Amino acid sequence: MTTKKKINNSPLNLDSLVADIYKSLSNLSKGKALKISDKDVDDFGENVKKAVKSWASPHKQSTGLRMSNIGHPARKLWYESRVSLADKSKHMPTEATQIKFLYGHLLEELLVLFIKMSGHVITDQQKEVTVNGIVGHMDCKIDGEVVDIKTASNFAFKKFSTGSLVDDDPFGYIAQLTAYETAEGTEDGGFLAINKESGELALFRPGPFSKPNISKHIDNLRVSIKKETPPDKCYEDIADGVKGNKRLASGCTYCSFKNKCWADANNGKGLRAFKYSTGLKYFTRVIATPKVEEIYI
Repeated sequence: MTTKKKINNSPLNLDSLVADIYKSLSNLSKGKALKISDKDVDDFGENVKKAVKSWASPHKQSTGLRMSNIGHPARKLWYESRVSLADKSKHMPTEATQIKFLYGHLLEELLVLFIKMSGHVITDQQKEVTVNGIVGHMDCKIDGEVVDIKTASNFAFKKFSTGSLVDDDPFGYIAQLTAYETAEGTEDGGFLAINKESGELALFRPGPFSKPNISKHIDNLRVSIKKETPPDKCYEDIADGVKGNKRLASGCTYCSFKNKCWADANNGKGLRAFKYSTGLKYFTRVIATPKVEEIYI
């Protein structure tokens, strides 16, 4: 896809964004100084200060539909809509996760600086938009197209660099991007992602067939979460080994409602968790007991 709009008569378009960022940084690898305007450096410092202050203050919890969760599976949203704010506050992120949130925000500000250095035009940062009664704040537009900035682990980064996000999008990023684009009347945006481990960048622009009709999608979610019984499970459990054991799919592993959702697992006894070197695995059926420590949940 090629962005046809030219903003402020810029000859650049979104297709060359990553290459242009790398080019703007290349002199440093050649032992030469980079060209960074005082204004861009000052803006970066101010934005970092705002990010730290925002991170350091507790944010109001919400249990309703939000732009950030409209891509989540309907069953997860059904459970979330029935959690009181008091109960939700008991499951705040750990201290380590809070630190991870902070450096994610800081990396996003660094990417904004790189975009400016590359000569591309960034506008509409944190602009408030509304789609079908749902309010959200988009990251920005670059060269006239909506772009969501993402910081990612090496594993998650591959979804952006290879485009496999369209087949594995448990956090609903594409639906969120589509909502912003629907509000802005654009359709050729995407995700600018940075690999937190390697520093690599990738731009992924999902095609129109990967994007939902967002207004209809929101209507369907509203109907689903008002029902007395939850929608179907978001993901089927998967085989673990060849002896008959089954465990949660990755989309369920990190869900805070997995214990309620899978209360019928293991013949009604609920999930069983085992500690592997790669992390916890949650089993829905145990035929052969894993030879690792069981964690009681």
